[in-house]
Amino acid sequence: MLKEFKEFIANGDVVDMAVGLVVGLAFKAIIDSFVADILNPIIGLIVGGIDLSGLKIVLRAAQGDVEELAISYGNLIQVIISFILIAFFLFLLVKAVNKIRKRETAAEEEIEEEPAADLVLLTEIRDLLKNRD
Repeated sequence: MLKEFKEFIANGDVVDMAVGLVVGLAFKAIIDSFVADILNPIIGLIVGGIDLSGLKIVLRAAQGDVEELAISYGNLIQVIISFILIAFFLFLLVKAVNKIRKRETAAEEEIEEEPAADLVLLTEIRDLLKNRD
């Protein structure tokens, strides 16, 4: 069982996936910071000076030692904006990768379509023999 686990971990696909996850998490942190620190203040300024991350519906106000009970929907808005940005950038990345793969496939097909040199030579000899008669 340990041997199978080592083979599974050593598989290139698993390593590629792990690297992709780490890079994806770092990218998510960048997008989250961009949304929280740059985009939300700009949107809040446009909307009327509102701090989006602090938006909430208070269900019960704080009284003495009892904390406030509220639905904080501002954070949800922030997470939705982050999700949309990440999905958009992933869409652009996948689109670019597919375009590159399509070019590589077309180049491979173009190379495969050219006949081999010996076949071209044999064809020329055949044509010369036909013209000789």
